[in-house]
Amino acid sequence: MKLKLPLDIVLRRSGSFVWLGLAATLVCGLAGPGVTARADETCSSPYLARIEGQEEFVYVWTLGVEGLGDGSDKLVVVDVKPGSASYGKVLHSHSVGGRHEAHHGGFTDDRRQLWLSGLESSKIFIYDVHSEPARPRYVKTIENFEKTTGGAVGPHGVYALPGRVLVPCLSNAKDQSGRTALVEYSNEGDFIATHWLPTKAEPRGAAGAEFADGYGYDARVLPRKNALLTTSFTGWKNYTRDFGDLAKDAEAMKQFGGSMVLWNFHTRQPKKVFSVPGAPLEIRWAWGEKHNYAFTAAALTSKLWLCYEDEKGEWQAKEVAHIGDPKGGVLPVDISLSADDKTLFVDGFGDGKCRVFDVSNPHQPRQIFEKQIGKQLNMVSQSWDGKRLYFTSSLLAHWDKGGADNEQFVRAYGWDGKELQAKFELDFTALKLGRPHHMLFGSTKVGK
Repeated sequence: MKLKLPLDIVLRRSGSFVWLGLAATLVCGLAGPGVTARADETCSSPYLARIEGQEEFVYVWTLGVEGLGDGSDKLVVVDVKPGSASYGKVLHSHSVGGRHEAHHGGFTDDRRQLWLSGLESSKIFIYDVHSEPARPRYVKTIENFEKTTGGAVGPHGVYALPGRVLVPCLSNAKDQSGRTALVEYSNEGDFIATHWLPTKAEPRGAAGAEFADGYGYDARVLPRKNALLTTSFTGWKNYTRDFGDLAKDAEAMKQFGGSMVLWNFHTRQPKKVFSVPGAPLEIRWAWGEKHNYAFTAAALTSKLWLCYEDEKGEWQAKEVAHIGDPKGGVLPVDISLSADDKTLFVDGFGDGKCRVFDVSNPHQPRQIFEKQIGKQLNMVSQSWDGKRLYFTSSLLAHWDKGGADNEQFVRAYGWDGKELQAKFELDFTALKLGRPHHMLFGSTKVGK
């Protein structure tokens, strides 16, 4: 059954956050593993209009490199449609002008727009990806983010909600530390609200206030449980600094997040703060109707964590697996959970390996495979059927490796349940495009 609901209209007419939960309950049924008519990335927002069938394009948000091509950050479109004459090739690119530390992006819920954020300049670039998906059209730039939001800076990415987007941030304008906020904008680009993360001094009613550091990174929603989860990283004055220099500064290295926050999604109020040392980064909620849990990886401790609802209905967080020896420089940075909740792919920036875990029992992950993808490795995007994975190389402009280890690529692999098999690769340095970071799927066929 296909259910069509004008979520943005419901939201605007009701003016109530409660309607978000109702709309989500209806929509999440469309996103479950049992629905075969629609596909997408497995980490997509449950509110997002779905691709029908297989992805045709991969949109790559790319950091500019001084002296390479035009030197600017850009949106690059790669053809991934099977049988296409240009399969595995670049179809289009558009430069935004200047270098802004291109990081993450996301679609509006109707998938008509793609919003791309700059961590250093706090600008957000908006593209129309509906009119001509193979050649996105630049629409406008949000240039007053800091002023409008009341001092939040470092927009990490964009997460689709009904009629609006959620923008988790990494820092603030006052002291450029990791103290930060969640920000909401309408799909039209109008500011709605800023929600500052809890701290020890201002816990905002959250339990576990002793762990509240106010830091932010990712934000993801499990609508049927009214649960919003956030993780934590570090502030502007750290992520814009050369990593080699940063690593020698003992005081600066203390300024990394060590918390996750569970929020009441309807009211945007923090409910509980968890101690999760070592900068927990990407959040991946399970998709199963009775799977009330999410994974994250702590980059600096190289550990996999589980946030879950226990038998008493209380939310907990615990370490469930070692990804590798942190002294060996694994630095897990991105994870991808399969749509059937059975397989987790974990990318290590430091060693360039993708490790695959069997997470059928989420409390006891078991590594089943690993493969060297490159000399450095960052993002992974997985197709809904679990058969295709795409990888990129760049972490941050000031943190990427140097010399021969500074590989900059998009690489595609097939997954047959046992191993990763190479399909194509693009050398972004040779193509003079820059440093590829975040990927999102595109198609000419999008559901309502």
